[in-house]
Amino acid sequence: MSKPKHLGVTPPISTNAPSEEEEALSTDLLNTLKDEGVFEGEDERKNREVVLGKIDKLVKEVVYQVALKNKLPESLARECGGKIFTYGSYRLGVHGAGADIDTLCVVPSHVKREDFFEYMTALLKERSEVTELTAVPDAYVPVIKLQFSGVDIDMIVGVLQQPTIPDDLELLDDKILRSIDELSVRSVNGSRVTDEILRLVPNVSTFRLALRCIKLWAKRRAIYSNSVGFFGGVAWAMAVARICQLYPNQSASTIVARFFHIFLRWNWPMPIVLKPIDEGSGQFGVWNPKFNQSDRNHKMPIITPAYPSMCATHNVSQSTKQVIYVEIKRGVQIIDKIMKRELPWKHLFEKDEYFRQYKFYLQVNVSSRGDEEHHRLHGFVESRLRFYVASLETSGQFVLIHPCTKSFEHEFACKSDEEAQRIRAGFLPAELPTPAPEGEAATGSGTEATVPDAADGQDASSAEAGDPTTGSDSDKGKIHTSTFYLGLHLIKRERSATGERRMDLSLPTQDFIRRIKDSDVWKGDDEMAISIRFLRQEQLPDEVFAGMSRERLRTSSSTRQDKKKSKKRSTQGADDAAASEAPAKKAKLAAAPVPSTSGFAADAGSKQASDEAAGRSVATSAESGSSATANGSTKPATSVVSIPAPVPPMAKSGGIKLKLLGS
Repeated sequence: MSKPKHLGVTPPISTNAPSEEEEALSTDLLNTLKDEGVFEGEDERKNREVVLGKIDKLVKEVVYQVALKNKLPESLARECGGKIFTYGSYRLGVHGAGADIDTLCVVPSHVKREDFFEYMTALLKERSEVTELTAVPDAYVPVIKLQFSGVDIDMIVGVLQQPTIPDDLELLDDKILRSIDELSVRSVNGSRVTDEILRLVPNVSTFRLALRCIKLWAKRRAIYSNSVGFFGGVAWAMAVARICQLYPNQSASTIVARFFHIFLRWNWPMPIVLKPIDEGSGQFGVWNPKFNQSDRNHKMPIITPAYPSMCATHNVSQSTKQVIYVEIKRGVQIIDKIMKRELPWKHLFEKDEYFRQYKFYLQVNVSSRGDEEHHRLHGFVESRLRFYVASLETSGQFVLIHPCTKSFEHEFACKSDEEAQRIRAGFLPAELPTPAPEGEAATGSGTEATVPDAADGQDASSAEAGDPTTGSDSDKGKIHTSTFYLGLHLIKRERSATGERRMDLSLPTQDFIRRIKDSDVWKGDDEMAISIRFLRQEQLPDEVFAGMSRERLRTSSSTRQDKKKSKKRSTQGADDAAASEAPAKKAKLAAAPVPSTSGFAADAGSKQASDEAAGRSVATSAESGSSATANGSTKPATSVVSIPAPVPPMAKSGGIKLKLLGS
């Protein structure tokens, strides 16, 4: 049977060449991407090449030193070789300014994985240009993360069952997989998949321009993160590559337009595949939903083209699938106008407004005393958030749970044990994250600051690191924190007679906390802490809005409902309000809480109350007629409908009581 003359598992939809207008739109796209800063400069490009050359020499040095340790003659040790390969966005040629480089280090059989991590880490520590060095040997794919001359590097290792690694080694031949362990297969396949994608697209330059567009769109719309349940870089690349196969002669603008239209109508869970799945020799399992239950559970499968084929989107949940669909639908509406010249390309890349979308959020806080320990904890918690989302989805309380792709990190220098305990419970200083005016130093994510003393009312902005009022001698130590958010879209339910709505999320929350604490990453409750808090949208800290409006977005349906409710209330109360309207307004103004951008509220006529003990409830109390806020102050029950909210646990068991503030 003759070989098909097309790339992909089906013939092309169209082989037409682009029109002049489509070519012009592609030129406009290229210019827009340049304006958006997605291309690196010449100096940065040269620096990356120099860094990769130095890493290649380090790999050869590791192989040499391990060979000597294993009693090989020096002449043979020098011939053992070693080689680096790049993969991911850098290898695809779509990396942007400041992007990291995914690097695969291939070593011969006498170099065990443990040897590589030990010797490579030691060599890297000796180099002055290396910073932020973190080795994670027990990850799903063991990795060394570092910054080399300002370039972020993710370094993995593949051990091949051969005595030497020549400089002309290629990885596409399946024979190199013989007898190697599963960890090395995962490592080596990163490079093999990237090379196979480039081999399976009809026009590499068109593919790269279209992929740069889709990557920028996905990042701006906050749906670019494999770890929390969206598509990662390789998945987006394979999706774009499939459209290129279907329109092999088209320009990048048309590829982008067809991308949105085709995937809006894609019949998931039908998989995206770039070539027929190779079963291979049977040494390794491949993606096969007919025989594997776990493969049948994949919501939006995109299958890697290199043997052994795997699903690159196994982390996608029902919630993140819905979010991706909504963003693709928005993309269709915009791209249609772009192709008609009714809108410029920049409208496709408008930033998402995640923190204005939902009325309620779960805030997951983790903290550690050590820098390196916290880096590992941060990565582990981020990778496990998807299990929390999946567990919450089964509670039947939500339309969807939307994980934020961005986390917020801080380093605090605490003046007292009480302050340290409060931060460990998840109550961070509200003033620190406020975005600084243009031209001034920001105090946001990644900065070091001291915690203000609530007792003397000291403002956080005057208690920065190094300020003589804080006194470095009195610091009780630094605490590193990371905060993650889950946006909650609740299923509408009838309220009880008291106007309350209750739900219990304690089981999935306890299970998630237990999953974190049972891991090897957890160094004990004295060194690390985790808390989960329930917040209304108006209680979110300023840092998440980055200077944008805090006003919550309203859907057309909710706006109509609000108008109906408002009209009904005004009709019912018209007769009663005539006599007492003025006094009632005056009393309401006197009792109203002070507007807050920090997520806190205090009585307008009273001094702010002292902080609650760390881990206390943020829940409102219907019986007391007032509500305790995150900083321990109170506000009238009339300002918020009273009902339960998640409370950071006091006990070390990880137990948590969850209540829901009124909707």
